[in-house]
Amino acid sequence: MANEVTATGLEVKRKSVLREYAEAIIIALILAFFIRSFVVQAFKIPSGSMKETLLVGDHILVCKFSYGTHIPNQVPFTSIQLFPDIHLIQKIPERGDIIVFKYPRDPSRDFIKRVVGLPGETIEIRDQVIFINGTELKLGSYVNHQDTNILSGHYSPRDNLAPLKIPEKHLFVMGDNRENSQDSRWWGPLDIDLIKGKAFIIYWSWDSLAQGVRWERLGKLLE
Repeated sequence: MANEVTATGLEVKRKSVLREYAEAIIIALILAFFIRSFVVQAFKIPSGSMKETLLVGDHILVCKFSYGTHIPNQVPFTSIQLFPDIHLIQKIPERGDIIVFKYPRDPSRDFIKRVVGLPGETIEIRDQVIFINGTELKLGSYVNHQDTNILSGHYSPRDNLAPLKIPEKHLFVMGDNRENSQDSRWWGPLDIDLIKGKAFIIYWSWDSLAQGVRWERLGKLLE
């Protein structure tokens, strides 16, 4: 009889431990989903459109509440949307902010660019020089021009863009690597409802060509 009681006791204890582990895993998943949806999300840079600010292989963190928040609409840890975005609070990004957003032509893909034009402004590009409301925009050292040839606006919007008024609740975004970026010059102003958040730090960087870590980039704040 004593053996039977001991066996039963062990069984009860085993079930209790399994339950504790299960509860811990569920709580961890809920917290991860909450953090990913409302606080911060990690992204990897796959292209050179933001070079030299961001390099291929950089891993960044994006603040999800910099411009407000929205009701989570995706199946956790997938790209499956359950319903359209519902934004609770919205704040317009500032010029110069680096933002991550859903690509307007394919919302399943994430893009990262820098804010250049704000809602209601008129933007124009003349021979790679940007004008906002008729005044030349003074840009920071982050702008990267790798092609000295100027393309006519008749053939491409890359270097010359006719005056364009940015609609309300839209932004004009561009990559820092100006001659190698698919941005608002090609597909138009960005709807702010597509914004996921503001990129603010590089937490990891891997150079696939050199097969090594770019230690000097770790912890670099983005601006």
